[in-house]
Amino acid sequence: MNAYVFPGQGAQYVGMGKELFDNSKEAQELFNKANSILKFKITDIMFTGTEEDLKQTKVTHPAIFLHSVILAKVMGDNFKPDMVAGHSLGEISALVANKTLSFEDGLKLVAKRAKAMQKACEIEDSTMAAIIGLDDKVVEDICTSIDEIVVPANYNSPGQLVISGTNDGVNQAMEKCTEAGAKRALLLKVGGAFHSPLMEPARVELEDAINSIKFNNGICPIYQNVTGQSVNDGEIIKKNLIAQLTAPVRWTKIMQNMIANGANNITEVGPGKVLQGLFKKVDRKIQTQSAII
Repeated sequence: MNAYVFPGQGAQYVGMGKELFDNSKEAQELFNKANSILKFKITDIMFTGTEEDLKQTKVTHPAIFLHSVILAKVMGDNFKPDMVAGHSLGEISALVANKTLSFEDGLKLVAKRAKAMQKACEIEDSTMAAIIGLDDKVVEDICTSIDEIVVPANYNSPGQLVISGTNDGVNQAMEKCTEAGAKRALLLKVGGAFHSPLMEPARVELEDAINSIKFNNGICPIYQNVTGQSVNDGEIIKKNLIAQLTAPVRWTKIMQNMIANGANNITEVGPGKVLQGLFKKVDRKIQTQSAII
């Protein structure tokens, strides 16, 4: 069975999407439509901007979304998903690709999400860190033992967990994880504590936006971040998407459930190959590739 997966923040690079734009009339139309919806020329930043420009959350998120979604659309009949999933921001890309959301609604939602998250990041200094080589339970217990806000944010693969919280909380947790035997504890270059209680102002702001959008039943199920389970009901998808900003991304569970339900061919749609690498950590023999036109 074919699973299509969509990357999140961190996959961006200067020049992303340019090949699509140059080789497809449909892609050109969609990129131009995106420029007018966003009210700035995101294509200029994506194709020829600086890394610094591309790093701004309000640019990064729509850029990754556009690269992924437009690639899926340009694939036409070659895009044949039995199931989809997206990591964090990528979940919205997956919902557009499987026709739960329209292109326009998806893009507006991504732009609002990015602005709301940026605003929430500015309220308090916060960060994220990757913990490598420790059991999930050990990291969870360490987070619970700290008085500051620090929580598991991304369960990326067995033995790789990202934590999120206040600067103090994350630093204390990194120290304790290292003492507990973690191979590595690395601070991430991010704007703030995504997928943590510190994103509550953004979740509240986004709830109204999500509730005002039409959610259709998609052409295939989506495995959602909040539960790791397969969903095809628009109302449940909506509820999970609202919870996503303050809840952890259960990517390990998503991969395990997709494979258990018959996924044997994984296609990553969009920039980078991070998700393919994570699938290989769960099942070394699974077939993975990047989507091409």
